[in-house]
Amino acid sequence: MEFKDYYKILGVTETADASAIKTSYRKLARKYHPDVSKEENAEHKFKELGEAYEVLKDETKRSEYDQLRKLGAQQADGGFRPPPGWKSAADFSDAGNTGPNSEHFSDFFESIFGNAGGNRRQSNERFRVRGEDLHYKMALLLEEAQRGGQQQITLRVPQSDTSGLVSHVDKTLNIKIPAGVTPGQRIRLAGQGAPGIGGAEAGDLFLEIEFAPHPHFTVDGKNIVLTLPISPWEAALGATIEVPTLSGKVNLKIPKGSNSGDKLRIKGKGLSSASPGDQLVILRVTLPKEHSEAAESLYRQLAEQESTFNPRATLGE
Repeated sequence: MEFKDYYKILGVTETADASAIKTSYRKLARKYHPDVSKEENAEHKFKELGEAYEVLKDETKRSEYDQLRKLGAQQADGGFRPPPGWKSAADFSDAGNTGPNSEHFSDFFESIFGNAGGNRRQSNERFRVRGEDLHYKMALLLEEAQRGGQQQITLRVPQSDTSGLVSHVDKTLNIKIPAGVTPGQRIRLAGQGAPGIGGAEAGDLFLEIEFAPHPHFTVDGKNIVLTLPISPWEAALGATIEVPTLSGKVNLKIPKGSNSGDKLRIKGKGLSSASPGDQLVILRVTLPKEHSEAAESLYRQLAEQESTFNPRATLGE
């Protein structure tokens, strides 16, 4: 009798925990489910998966199987025989049930766990596989993330017809975006993922928030950053300038003697949250591309008046 390596069938290691075994089983069961799979020998592989999962999900059966697995690996002829007098301690409380869902396991399974296991009714879980979770990246403008509200999206999702064939269709959803979402935040929509197999529940849809490029702002954690062009005279003399924020325009005081790269802070005007961020304003002194003769004359006068000023003094010039 051929020894069946249930770990190999499920694609897990012998040290895999219950969660890893369940995850692998569900993934492979979706792939080989006879109702939807076009894989060769899908029905046979699906039954093998069910048999392997039946053993490895149960601590008692798994422990017994692990003991016999070592024995099976040692048999040089490649066959397998349980030791004399072997009797399984595994419990089959629903043994003997019959009906349209009853399923006979392999001779190998019966040699370990007895005929009760072979006539055991196939559990609904073996025919009901939860749908896959779907993931969708959703790009928002900063203003949309700040205020929240309704957004409509259209995405491609798998759909099963009555014969079990899977196709992809467009699905439109109206999404409620909470105010103050941040990049990387996920929004879970229960039951909006891929449909289940055999009447099982659908998976979930996870929306991952990302920010679309903004014409004025960049994001730094909970803060937003604005590079603000100012004129040389505003930098030299100081000024009060109207600047944009995510919640509207505000007046910002530019200190006298400001330079490019100086950073100002507007408290509480960053991304909304329980502890809102700030808006950081980075000054950039900007010259006109062209000057009038009168303006150039004033610059020459300024150069004469400030002849002792050396902006490159720190460079050793």
